Amino acid sequence: MASEHGEEVKVLGKWSSPFSNRVVLSLKLKGVAYKYSEEDFANKSDDLLKYNPIHKKVPVLIHKGNPLPESLVIVEYIDDTWTNNPLLPQDPYERALARFWSKTLDDKILPALWNACWSDEKGRDKAVEEALEALKILQEALKDKRFFGGETIGLVDIAANFIGYWVAILQEIAGLELLTIEKFPKLYKWSQEFVNHPVIKESLPPRDKLFAFFKASASK
Repeated sequence: MASEHGEEVKVLGKWSSPFSNRVVLSLKLKGVAYKYSEEDFANKSDDLLKYNPIHKKVPVLIHKGNPLPESLVIVEYIDDTWTNNPLLPQDPYERALARFWSKTLDDKILPALWNACWSDEKGRDKAVEEALEALKILQEALKDKRFFGGETIGLVDIAANFIGYWVAILQEIAGLELLTIEKFPKLYKWSQEFVNHPVIKESLPPRDKLFAFFKASASK
């Protein structure tokens, strides 16, 4: 299956990874056909070692034979290459803000939530406090918009896919209440809008499969 530009698009990914999922969401929102290759980290493929020899991590996008790692870099590349259904605003200031929030998600917000869900009892209170503070910051950035991208899903929404979908599963396994309608009504409403968007809904990994995967990881 080829892309609309007539060149093959291939994604090396991991079904349970929110970072791989960002690439899938972006391609689906653009209507770009692609081949998907599932990676086994215990037995990394020749393609992964060839196309991402430095980090040996997913996702990797291969377009016209050129490999590109790092999910946020890939999403911007997809947006620049296929210009329909833009994921970044046209206004330079708004574009810069979208990049800022995407980077803040990866550098600050996602790690805080991940740590809260996986921390041991000793460090849990502090980790939960940091996670709640991170969600508060994100909710303030959303303001009263439907999506971070306004009326349509954009770069920041895709970057926040972990918040929209993965967090509900992880907090249930950990027995925590982080993102709830009571604590963060606007952000919770956004998460429901996000996961129920027709394109997003069909492109997220199955909830029961993801729950079982992380439940098994938690019990190790």
